[in-house]
Amino acid sequence: MTAIDFAAFVNEMATVSGETILPFFRTALTVTDKGKDQFDPVTAADHAAETAMRTLIRRTFPAHGVVGEEFGADRPDAEYVWVLDPIDGTKSFMAGMPAWGTLIALTRFGEPVFGMMSQPFIGERFSGDGLAAQYRGPAGDRDLRVRPCANLSDAVLFTTSPLLMNHDDRTCFQKVEAAVKLSRYGGDCYAYCMLAAGHVDLVIETGLKPYDVVALVPIITGAGGVITTWENGPPATGGRIVAAGDKRVHAAALEMLKS
Repeated sequence: MTAIDFAAFVNEMATVSGETILPFFRTALTVTDKGKDQFDPVTAADHAAETAMRTLIRRTFPAHGVVGEEFGADRPDAEYVWVLDPIDGTKSFMAGMPAWGTLIALTRFGEPVFGMMSQPFIGERFSGDGLAAQYRGPAGDRDLRVRPCANLSDAVLFTTSPLLMNHDDRTCFQKVEAAVKLSRYGGDCYAYCMLAAGHVDLVIETGLKPYDVVALVPIITGAGGVITTWENGPPATGGRIVAAGDKRVHAAALEMLKS
């Protein structure tokens, strides 16, 4: 199957997951806290959407593996593995805010080869294969491209919340935050897609799981950006992540985060 065929299948999964999730959005939800040290909510919408996507994958690609936030790993050592986060930004979802999305990634031999963030309430999809990235939505279809930003002092920075960071990481983050033009909180996966679209320059996070980030990697790199760990390593396993639209801002942020 070609990359184009995989893209068509990912769009089908995005449609199925969106149709499953939207009846739950802005309704009276039952929320379960699965966190240990911090509030980590999960809803029936998360479970239903991941079940729907897994069913579609098993029916279409029975030899493929699946790793999902809600139901764990099935054949994670397969050549092709789908990595799913049915609702990235569940806290925003349960608050009725639209800053959430469904993350769908395909890896081959552990490397991300295609990713999509679907926001069904707004009707937007951001996708990429590491070489190019695209937007589809109410504003029309177009290629995604990061914007140049030479200095931290000109940068717009996003993080979901500094309160999710431990004390030492938060201290390092605050040094970068003090150097940028503007910092904003919230967004989850949506902030990364705004970076790929050229509206945000820098995203800094900690404590990410693979399903939080794998789908975003080929979108950001396909749009011309860079995404690594704080140690400048591969980002696909999660952890502490830095994404930037411009390599100069990325390098400056990494230098400040070293301390």
